[in-house]
Amino acid sequence: MAERKWLTVIGIEDCGLENLTSEALLAINNADVIFGGKRHLAMLGEQNARKVLWQKPFAKSVAEIGSLRGQSVVVLATGDPQWFGIGAVLVHNFAIAEMLIIPARGAFSLAASRLGWSLSSVQTLTLHGRKFDNIARFIFPNSLLLVLSNDGDTPTRIASHLEARGFGQSRITVLEHIGGALAKVLSSQAAGFDLDEIADLNVVAIECAADIGAKWYPLSAGLPDDAYTHDGQLTKSVVRAATLAALRPYSGALLWDVGAGCGSISIEWMRVATHAKAIAVEADAGRCELIVENATRLGVPDIKIVEGNAPALLDDLQPPDAIFIGGGLTTAGVFDICWQRLKPGGVLVANGVTLESEAMLIGLHESHGGELSRISVEQAAPMGSFRGWKQAKPVIQWQVIKPGGNA
Repeated sequence: MAERKWLTVIGIEDCGLENLTSEALLAINNADVIFGGKRHLAMLGEQNARKVLWQKPFAKSVAEIGSLRGQSVVVLATGDPQWFGIGAVLVHNFAIAEMLIIPARGAFSLAASRLGWSLSSVQTLTLHGRKFDNIARFIFPNSLLLVLSNDGDTPTRIASHLEARGFGQSRITVLEHIGGALAKVLSSQAAGFDLDEIADLNVVAIECAADIGAKWYPLSAGLPDDAYTHDGQLTKSVVRAATLAALRPYSGALLWDVGAGCGSISIEWMRVATHAKAIAVEADAGRCELIVENATRLGVPDIKIVEGNAPALLDDLQPPDAIFIGGGLTTAGVFDICWQRLKPGGVLVANGVTLESEAMLIGLHESHGGELSRISVEQAAPMGSFRGWKQAKPVIQWQVIKPGGNA
């Protein structure tokens, strides 16, 4: 027997109830309890249902919804609840079999239609309740972005960020109360941005245009070494690209970056794969500060940094899908706990430059299999009045997949 769908999530546009389907209106009329923001609940008018505003932290409201199982509960959301919306959160807490989700036209679809943009060619993201610096990794020439603002100040912050990055020629279009009676479309260049008194409910459309000499980085592995602030503990660009290829990043996967240095491996892991997560483990407090600086500048401020010594603190971390051991490989117990905690089918990559780490990797390759490589890089450098090849220290790299998964 199918579970009763006691929880209904309804998307509402800025125009209020007038665009709702008969199914959505019926759910609202029959509800015992209705959750929503102040703006949503004000749209309802007279209702027999008890109206409940969202609490902070939001987890309190989720717990209250769960306590009402068996009653008819309605949750009101903006636009499409599954696109950076409340519906995506609720499905992690309640079975979809007990839920009915009724979406409305989302802000991104409405904005793309208004601008004539193809959504398949646009990067969409939200800054509503998220760290602003997430936008940084998507700023590059000819990029099109649609951004859900946190408030009326967000467009001005975006303009300042673009100008500081050398993208002052970029066109910014602000769409206020899109789809509603108060809808307004405003536009300005990032440099000299002159829009003010912007409504809190807005979507920002950005057409990125680079000035001469603009600083930007691709969404690929092996960023230039000068993209990072470091104290010398940096996996160099070519080796970094090879390491990321060996780690095989994918959407939603979690990486442990053990002995993270300035954080280059975990930062690029998060940049190249959508929704990828990383925990950077670093014992040196100064380097932890460098990780924060680099991650913020390169657009992955949500990286998790754990300051302390491996292997002692690794037991308390969430099991990873991939592990990179860049520092502390020869420390007793580091490999053992990493191998134990790695998920079946996960990949482990370790780099070594010393004779001791090389000997250890050769032994691990013999006992566990995998791929063992020696990476040697030479770069052109001055040699008197001529130029010659200067060889960097060779790097031994071992990649192994833990048995038991589907990799």
